[in-house]
Amino acid sequence: MKNVYFDHDGNVDDLVSLLLLLQMPEVNLTGVGVIDADGYIEGSVPASRKIITRFGHGAQVSVAASNSRAVHQFPKEWRLSSFSFDAFPLLNEHGAPTTPLADKPAHLDMIDKLQNTPGNTDLVMTGPLTDLARALEVDPSIVKNIARLYWMGGTMRTEGNVLEPKHDGTAEWNAYWDPEAVKTVFDADIDIQMVGLESTNQVPLNADVQQHWASLRRYPMMDLIGQGYALVSSYEANSTYYLWDV
Repeated sequence: MKNVYFDHDGNVDDLVSLLLLLQMPEVNLTGVGVIDADGYIEGSVPASRKIITRFGHGAQVSVAASNSRAVHQFPKEWRLSSFSFDAFPLLNEHGAPTTPLADKPAHLDMIDKLQNTPGNTDLVMTGPLTDLARALEVDPSIVKNIARLYWMGGTMRTEGNVLEPKHDGTAEWNAYWDPEAVKTVFDADIDIQMVGLESTNQVPLNADVQQHWASLRRYPMMDLIGQGYALVSSYEANSTYYLWDV
């Protein structure tokens, strides 16, 4: 069984990634950190706790809220989905979540989980690398506890997904949120599997995929996935949304 610490930034893709990790019998989820980036942390932290409570099969894991701050923040219009996801009746019908909130901010919680979990741990990060960069600054020795980092971020193409005024369009948002953190992590002695934008071109969110999910909505988990991705259809009206994080 693999130890996995999951650090995400709270939008629909991230929350569905958490949902999927919880279904993998080969994964021992040791902790979850949530950073205030692609989703508002006020929505994505409670949503993460509710997902674990409802779909975690009794997993004994806490959710740590990050206190890291952006160099370049994601567009507000993208981030609002976190509040809607947290409000889904499917996640709230049984009352408050029993999954606890961690005592420490995410970068310190990451250090604790890496140091106190027997064996090495895979880091899965579907948002900015800031929490890991800060953890390395506090305790560089944690590299010996990291088996591998899987990061959804960056791109090898000349075209990114940052379409901001006075920007040349080459950056990818998870890297652009805190570029110095990317350098800190890539300079560390860590085995990195980078999943860039070009890696996800084969998984567009299209009408056929959404219809397939709709046909399976009798299953609560599939209903949650379908409802979640319905939230993102509006702000990608003029471009294709891809299943980046998942």
